[in-house]
Amino acid sequence: MSSTDRYVDHALAYPEPPASPLWHRHGAKARPLTPEQQRRNRELLDIAQRTTRPRSPRPTETLAEAS
Repeated sequence: MSSTDRYVDHALAYPEPPASPLWHRHGAKARPLTPEQQRRNRELLDIAQRTTRPRSPRPTETLAEAS
């Protein structure tokens, strides 16, 4: 037995079993997005990726000091 054997998590040495067939969703499938909704989502994503969110300054005093 090597010195590293005791640190190995043997649960990670085997692949995960396939998901149970009982885990599928019941009910209606989600309705596909219309081309207009897809275009709007792409525009919003593009705007969100290009803009930076303003960072609020962190308070200098803790809650205990403030009371």
